[in-house]
Amino acid sequence: MDRYQKVEKPRPESVIKENEIRITSQGVVRNYVSYATSLLQETRVREIVLKAMGQAISKAVAIAEIIKKRNPGLYQDTTISSVSITDVWEPIEEGLVPLETTRHVSMISISLSTRELNKNSPGYQAPLEQPRRQQRYQQPQQFQQQQQFQPLAVTIDFL
Repeated sequence: MDRYQKVEKPRPESVIKENEIRITSQGVVRNYVSYATSLLQETRVREIVLKAMGQAISKAVAIAEIIKKRNPGLYQDTTISSVSITDVWEPIEEGLVPLETTRHVSMISISLSTRELNKNSPGYQAPLEQPRRQQRYQQPQQFQQQQQFQPLAVTIDFL
């Protein structure tokens, strides 16, 4: 592919909904989490949708888990799919023909909602259970006294 250069084609203008967050591999996790949290708590949006493609998928999953941990009671529905992307390559040298390559890129869409989602969906997850307060373990009174231990005498014989 040294003899070709990729032709940048214009992206179709797609409207991004207010509750949709598109995750990229360059984006900062903290910024995505704070934006999603502000949508849920301040704007009172009932559902947010995290969308990612390719290498950003693992970041989207991590962001969803952080959001669920910070906002208990969120239902989750995850869908995965793929999209075909066709790239056009123009030759740099004369005598070569333009090339078209098609690649399949994985996509994920994670819906987090304060309302119950479709339980029959394969990607459905119920809200996380509230963590119970952990009580400190206390030893019974009979074992609370410090016991006196005798140091062991060890002898080592060298041959």
